[in-house]
Amino acid sequence: MKNHIWVIVLLVLSINTNAQENILSKSEAIALALEQNFGIKFAENTVEIADNNQGVLNTGFLPTLTGSAGATYIRDDSSIEFPGQVDENGDPRPDVEINKAEAQRYNAGLNLNYILFDGLGRRYNYKRLKEQYQLTELQARETIQNTILQLLSIYFEVARLSENEFAQKEALEVSKDRIKRAQYAFEYGQNTQLDVLNAEVDVTNDSIILLNTQRLLQNTKRDLNVVLNQEVSNVFEVDTLISFIPMLELQSMVDDVSINNLAILQTERNLAINEYDIKVSKSGYLPVIGLTGSYGWNLNKSAASAFFPGTNNNNLNLLLNAGLTWNLFDGGNTTVRVRNAKIAYENQELLKKQVELEVARDIENALESYENRLAIYEIQEKAVITNQNNFERSREQYQLGRITSIEFRQAQINLLTAQTTKNLAKYDAKLAELELLQLTGQLLNVDF
Repeated sequence: MKNHIWVIVLLVLSINTNAQENILSKSEAIALALEQNFGIKFAENTVEIADNNQGVLNTGFLPTLTGSAGATYIRDDSSIEFPGQVDENGDPRPDVEINKAEAQRYNAGLNLNYILFDGLGRRYNYKRLKEQYQLTELQARETIQNTILQLLSIYFEVARLSENEFAQKEALEVSKDRIKRAQYAFEYGQNTQLDVLNAEVDVTNDSIILLNTQRLLQNTKRDLNVVLNQEVSNVFEVDTLISFIPMLELQSMVDDVSINNLAILQTERNLAINEYDIKVSKSGYLPVIGLTGSYGWNLNKSAASAFFPGTNNNNLNLLLNAGLTWNLFDGGNTTVRVRNAKIAYENQELLKKQVELEVARDIENALESYENRLAIYEIQEKAVITNQNNFERSREQYQLGRITSIEFRQAQINLLTAQTTKNLAKYDAKLAELELLQLTGQLLNVDF
């Protein structure tokens, strides 16, 4: 008998251990998303491209060096006549035939071009690329933040449906127990067949509600697997424990919103980029000083002719040249570019003010929404306790035959409604907190 007890205990522990292993925690889900999510990978690749663009190899500061080489082969078969000419003996001068006369030409060279000064255009463009890289980093961070918000929203929906499923399973068990009691009472003549039928109807309704919740739960789990880039059939459970950030800590994040809000930071980077665009455009007013150089080798092997022997000509040459070009008037193109760049800068300043105003509004709305939903959740928690006590007392009264099955069913429905409403309020409050963290730019800096 003791051996059987130990076997049962070990089996229960094993089942609990396996259940714990299948739980996907919030931190594990975030880590998977950061590693596997397609959108995040795309954003990271975009940042890598921007990093390549800001390097010295893309700024024009380095010289260009080109090499060239060539080879030419010529073969001639010629016949030379001397009409009317005689040799030293007075005889007609004979024709001269030259066959397979070969000539060869070879050349190789290096050409160097380097701009010493271009009106500071390269310098400001280099700084612009640096700002562009920082802007791309902020955009990637925004993508990651939005993905994590989407992930947690789906994760908490899975948690909510899981808690609803548990509550509905309990309600179904209570309804099934009612059928047994109603059948026993009917057999002993304590109630009518109507009580049994009512209990069966309630079981049917509870079963349908449970099946619908389970279907929604499985669909939502598949949604979560897609965000995590996992197999859609991957089976897991989620952590339903929720903790809220203290209000003082949240208020501190709100106070620093201008430092961390991604929308504001992006407008600042765009403002810096527009400022450098003005300076790059103004570089067209200044001259360009360039340096060119070349080093070449030529070999010319000429074939022998009727009058001259073949020659080999080997030549090496070195060329250095410094030049200055100054576009004194380009038809007004540079002036137009400068004016348009200044207008774009003014527009970006206006956009920054608009974004700051909108962020301030969104922060106030999100903070008020969070406080409101948190208060509702606390009220719903108390409502669950009240309805739980009412249900327990109603069950006792029902078992004693002091209240009808309809009254007991109403107490059961009230409890189930309170539980599901509390679950909804809890996760609504958490999602409101996440939205507030997103606006403050702190969503990626908080441990879940």
